Amino acid sequence: MAAAAEARAPGSGPVVRWFEHCDKHALAEVGGKCASLGELIAMGVRVPPGFAVTTQGCMRFLHDAGIVPEIARLVAGHSADDIDALERAAAEIRAMIESRPMSVELEDEIAEAYRKLALRSGLPAAPVAVRSSATAEDLPGASFAGQQDTYLWIRGADEMLHHVRRCIASLYTARAIAYRIRMGFDHAQVAISVGVQKMANAYTAGVMFTVHPANGDRSVIVIDSNFGFGESVVSGEVTPDHFVVNKVTLDITERTISRKEVCCTVDLETQRCHTVEVPFERQTVQSLIDDEVTELAWMGKQIEKHYGRPMDIEWAVDKDLPSGGNIFILQARPETVWSAKLKAAPAAAAPAAPQVSAMDYILAGLLSGRKVS
Repeated sequence: MAAAAEARAPGSGPVVRWFEHCDKHALAEVGGKCASLGELIAMGVRVPPGFAVTTQGCMRFLHDAGIVPEIARLVAGHSADDIDALERAAAEIRAMIESRPMSVELEDEIAEAYRKLALRSGLPAAPVAVRSSATAEDLPGASFAGQQDTYLWIRGADEMLHHVRRCIASLYTARAIAYRIRMGFDHAQVAISVGVQKMANAYTAGVMFTVHPANGDRSVIVIDSNFGFGESVVSGEVTPDHFVVNKVTLDITERTISRKEVCCTVDLETQRCHTVEVPFERQTVQSLIDDEVTELAWMGKQIEKHYGRPMDIEWAVDKDLPSGGNIFILQARPETVWSAKLKAAPAAAAPAAPQVSAMDYILAGLLSGRKVS
């Protein structure tokens, strides 16, 4: 879609940017999540289509609605430890943002982008995920991840616009305000963008790390999965299936199939995302087949190679599409836990070498006659 199709706020840059027009250079405009999705699309990775409501668009709403000076007044002088005062200020800010309307011009521009997304998706009122994408989020040394909100299976322009406002409001939770005070971030400088992305109708979804999150081993890729949307895995609501994959050979070296009692999916009658009980006979069924584990690990390798660092990746397998083209990457961000440890104290924090290196594994396979490619 031509860049000329992007809606523009007078004198302040684009209000909407399609993901394919985003990259790392657009970070200040579309935030970490949306910039990363643009990078992935440029790599050729399968990503559901969508667009970013830019920081300019979000700030235009806050300015037009007269909210900016109110935010400055409400957060001024508070300590990061004064939780009660921050809770009161945050509640008042969020109520203002969620209740005050956007200008007709701004609403029309964002709703038009949603209409085009629905046409691209071939679905009327296409279901979308509406996610915040803060400019300081998911950056090394400033882990804002998880402090803003995500809303799944949102349908219709009015609902989408409402949840865009809710995402903007989520920048002002007490926890987020306290974090910025503690880290010395200026509230006015931590702008927010909102990503609107077509939902993958996930049969299975989850997370993938290109470094072992438990011990920092970079020779493996770790994948956690459950039936339905990935929120049950991300939130810790369920113990997911767990796969450890050798990064060189892409062989599955560890496999733990858990009892998955609940999953997150859509209620087709209400068109709302909710948590349901997994049928008993299905609870111990492997949620990802081995070929999907291998394909995911291969995709994880390519993403890590592109970024040059360990990555934390969310993915989904779309049940509406045929095998071979139904695995989608929903977002990818730098892994922060082990990266921070290694940066702070490389010698002390470096993980112990794995008991079996990748080369040892290959040689052992060749000597035993096992196929290792």
